Amino acid sequence: MKKSIDDASKPPANHFEDAVSELEKIVATMESGSLPLEDSLRQFQRGTELLRQCRDTLENAEQRIRVLQDGVLQELNKAQDKA
Repeated sequence: MKKSIDDASKPPANHFEDAVSELEKIVATMESGSLPLEDSLRQFQRGTELLRQCRDTLENAEQRIRVLQDGVLQELNKAQDKA
């Protein structure tokens, strides 16, 4: 008897790291090819939700950095050259 995976209805992960970890597990499970089609679709849906959450978190962090740097976001290479 196969257990149905219904992770797509899970709430958002509490932390960025939790979302990334869950996303990595989903990718590994899907790459294994061991899931039936319906479960793969649910996992894919959950993965896209987690990816969106991670992207939003990173965009928010980038915005906070811009504010902290008075709106000037420098490229890493340029910042290192000046140091």
